[in-house]
Amino acid sequence: MANQGAKKRKEENARHMANIRRLIVACNVIYVVVRMLIFHSTFTWKNWVALLLTSVAYYIPYQQLAQMANPTYADNGELLDGGFDMTTGGVCGYLHDVIYITSFVQVMSIISGKFWYTYLVIPAFGGYKSFGFIKGFMSQGSEGGIEDEKTRKKREKMEKKASRGQFVKSRNR
Repeated sequence: MANQGAKKRKEENARHMANIRRLIVACNVIYVVVRMLIFHSTFTWKNWVALLLTSVAYYIPYQQLAQMANPTYADNGELLDGGFDMTTGGVCGYLHDVIYITSFVQVMSIISGKFWYTYLVIPAFGGYKSFGFIKGFMSQGSEGGIEDEKTRKKREKMEKKASRGQFVKSRNR
C-alpha cells in the first residue's frame, strides 16, 4: 500500500500526456492532409512557416509538461514521487492553454488565415499578468504622499480609537 498516491499520479500523468500527444498528432495530421493534399494549389511557403511555428509552439510546452510529469525514483528503483499534478493551475495550466490555442489556430487556419490573430491572446494575457505582478512593486501613492486635512483627521481618529482599550459588554441573567 505504500506510495499508492504516487503510483496513481504516475498513471494519471501517463494517460494525460498520451491524450495531449494524440491531440497534437491529430491536429498536425488534419492540417497536413487538408492543407497540403486537398488544398495543395493554395499551399505556399507561408503555410510551411505556419507548420514550423505550430510545431515549435507544440514542442516547447509539451516538453515542459513532460518534465513536470516525470516520476522520481529512489536509487533502489522505488517510486518516490509520481510527478507533478497536471490538473493544477499556474504554469501547468498556462502550458496547457498554449497547446490548446495552438491546436485551435492550426486547425482553423485551414479555413482562414485570419485565425492566426488568435495567437495574440497569448502575449496579451502574459502582459496582463505581468502588469499585475509589476504593479504590486510600484508604490500606490498613499504612502509618503501629501495627505489633506480630512484624511489626516480621519487617520488620527482611527489611531486614537485603536489605542483605547476594548470593552466587552456582557449581559447577566
